[in-house]
Amino acid sequence: MRIGSASSVGFLGLRAFTVHMQAFVSQGLPYFSIIGLPDASLSEARERVKSACQAAGFSWPQTRVTVNLSPASMPKRGSSHDLAIAASVLGAAGRISTDLLARTVVLGEVNLDGSVLPVPGVLPAALHAKARGMARIIVPEANVEEAGLVPDIAVTGVRHVGELIELLGGEATYTLGETQDVSDGDGQAVEAPAIGDMAEVIGQDDTKWALQVAAAGGHHALLVGPPGAGKTMLASRIPGIMRPLGEAEQLEVASVRSLCGTLPRFGISDIPPYEAPHHSASAAALVGGGSGIATPGAITRAHHGILFMDEAPEFAARALQTLREPLESGCIALSRAKGTAWYPARFQLVMAANPCPCGYAYGDGERCTCRERDRIRYFSRLSGPILDRIDIQVEVPPISGIVAGDMPQCAKDSAAMRQEVAQARDCAAERFRAQGWSCNAQADGAWLRANTSRQAVELVNRALDSGRLSLRGADRAMRLAWTLADMRGGTSPDRQDMAQGIALRTRMA
Repeated sequence: MRIGSASSVGFLGLRAFTVHMQAFVSQGLPYFSIIGLPDASLSEARERVKSACQAAGFSWPQTRVTVNLSPASMPKRGSSHDLAIAASVLGAAGRISTDLLARTVVLGEVNLDGSVLPVPGVLPAALHAKARGMARIIVPEANVEEAGLVPDIAVTGVRHVGELIELLGGEATYTLGETQDVSDGDGQAVEAPAIGDMAEVIGQDDTKWALQVAAAGGHHALLVGPPGAGKTMLASRIPGIMRPLGEAEQLEVASVRSLCGTLPRFGISDIPPYEAPHHSASAAALVGGGSGIATPGAITRAHHGILFMDEAPEFAARALQTLREPLESGCIALSRAKGTAWYPARFQLVMAANPCPCGYAYGDGERCTCRERDRIRYFSRLSGPILDRIDIQVEVPPISGIVAGDMPQCAKDSAAMRQEVAQARDCAAERFRAQGWSCNAQADGAWLRANTSRQAVELVNRALDSGRLSLRGADRAMRLAWTLADMRGGTSPDRQDMAQGIALRTRMA
């Protein structure tokens, strides 16, 4: 009995696991079966693999061919296992040397003509292969650059099943067609949108400062103001003032994008991601969903970056409520019948809202045409539990006038703001090194209460007694005070820092 073996990588969310393929050619009527909990697209690999191998000059066995995907209890999905299945069958038939596949991971989708197509998730698969002691990974030629981002593992690209056969010591006859490049559907590479500069925003100095505080401490923020005040413009520029991502964070963000198939668009970048779903987005679009194993949603794509929800009260109540757990835990677990997918979701939430349905209930409110009950109903869509998790709440006033010509030279640009944010982040990271936290937003209440001065805590107690703050809000105000202290170079917050933290928390001067 001859068994052909090959290894691939499967995913449950962003958690990878090794899939071992074992192919067995036995006596019986011609039949090709794949067992081990494959999904529909993986079950269809039978026809793709059979045709692709024949296109490389391999005579398919006119007997029973069985391929087992181990571990059998783990669900497998997608077409990225095609090439490994082909390698296991070729090994069972004696056309290649399976010894050459030792400590090797094989990934790729095969076409009917034998060509090998690019697949998503190559980067996290390569990281998993390296962590498991694999020496080599064989991927589609179009994915070689992506796999090459992982050091200390050999990467080999193939364009055709025939190349795989020759690579593993066999002989093949095939014709290479045109190489299929990785694109966004129209054959043209798409550039990631550029991030604007904060200096381009006219006025709104107080709001810019509040957003700088949010970036320095990793705090969530809510911007409330009339239409045209610049809320969306300001939010879109927040990634430009955030501290650049470290190497580990860049790999995490790139792994998520690789799994979503968008890595060719963004590449490896130290710019934090920015996601802005439309207000009609469903709960599944935000947290992830789909049949079988759930796929990533907007909050996972915003990992280590910004999730901006414009017109936040217009989002469905169910969609907003799904944010509550990820905001606290920094991850999301999506359970389906075929398994539970885990995805990271440590993002900064930035919401924008009008003060009322028409948007003009500010100042004396003379332009507002809404009834009082409509105003209450509109803003009450942002429930108490959600608002309680928002650290900074800012009123964004309308701009009363503009200046013709160039922008004033005194306007602080994103580069200067980013440098101040990075210095504050470094202070927090050094302070929390023993706790494993990276920013003030992650500090727990016990540490805050134990390390904040009595004079500063007195202000928090007064706000608690007056009902301005809840207990969760008190902890968040103290986190803001620590961020303000870091921004001014202090070792701990004083009364002024705490007063400013409470004001940022409550939208009260």
